[in-house]
Amino acid sequence: MTNVTLQNVTKRFKDLTALKDISFAIEDAEFFVLLGPTGAGKTTTLRVIAGLEKQDEGHVLFDNEVVDALMPADRDIAFVFQQYSLYPTMTVYDNLAFPLRSPMRKTPEDKIKARIEDTAKKLHLSHLLQRKTAKLSGGEMQRVSIGRAIVREPRVFLMDEPLSNLDAKLRESLRVEIQHLQRTQGSTTLFVTHDQVEALTMADRIAVLNEGKIVQTGTPDDIYDRPATMFVAGLIGSPSINLLNASRDNGTLHIDNSPIHLPWEMHMEKVPPSFVLGVRPEDVAPNSDGEFGGEVMLIEPLGVETILHIKSGDQTLLSTVSGMTHWKMGEAIRFNIIREHLHFFERSSRNRIAVKRNE
Repeated sequence: MTNVTLQNVTKRFKDLTALKDISFAIEDAEFFVLLGPTGAGKTTTLRVIAGLEKQDEGHVLFDNEVVDALMPADRDIAFVFQQYSLYPTMTVYDNLAFPLRSPMRKTPEDKIKARIEDTAKKLHLSHLLQRKTAKLSGGEMQRVSIGRAIVREPRVFLMDEPLSNLDAKLRESLRVEIQHLQRTQGSTTLFVTHDQVEALTMADRIAVLNEGKIVQTGTPDDIYDRPATMFVAGLIGSPSINLLNASRDNGTLHIDNSPIHLPWEMHMEKVPPSFVLGVRPEDVAPNSDGEFGGEVMLIEPLGVETILHIKSGDQTLLSTVSGMTHWKMGEAIRFNIIREHLHFFERSSRNRIAVKRNE
């Protein structure tokens, strides 16, 4: 496979700057996820790497060689789209064989057959090879779309939200299959998604993109445990992080408009008098002997866990508890806040503030 590097890439569409001086590197055999909301510039990034769009500034490199002048066909990439882009009148076999039969490749039929059978086995398509793709389900069609990319054995796989049109159960199943294939084949893969669950479960590393800028790059643990900005903190995690205006005074943190006061020994030098406190829902822990009190305003039972909406003063905090819950709406509740996992952000810049506990 290969490594891919973007160096200071900017892309404009008339008055719109879709990509703003973005840089990142994907290592050989790495599963790299580009995560961001709709309109962040994710698909444009993929199209620039593929050569389908020409950047206005910066460079794209494969294995440390600039490929800016190469046409898409010469970059040897495979693109898996959100839409299936299959030939409905062809069989699954002929769809998989199509890229290998192009005049540029001229692959012998015996090698085509061997590759298709191997790919079909990996993607559980062997029993469907003679079926027309028009008669396949959505999940089967996306498997064929992925298989058509795999069978070519390209230098780089580019996947543009390939699971977004599938139902939840199919998404989960194909997510596991794609991850397994990437690991076993050692393929360099750039996977674009707006779904933070896909990003956290599949990625070796994640780059968070917002409004055409890279906000943070790191492992899933880095992104979740040490979000660089409030935007990243809010994007990653389900349910979303509690972001609360707070202040500090004499070693105590005060959540505005709430009776919650958190005495905590820490290095406070970098924390301004007023800031934003981030508390993950799993760190709001109901406990009959808890330090703080509130009222259960809403209950969202999800089976494996339950989301509680707890009102304390004028603030409402989300809390996740394991399994189903015995609490009722309107009931008084006590809870603790796990201090070791708190996040601190500047109100103006919205950037993370590094805080360490006193030893």
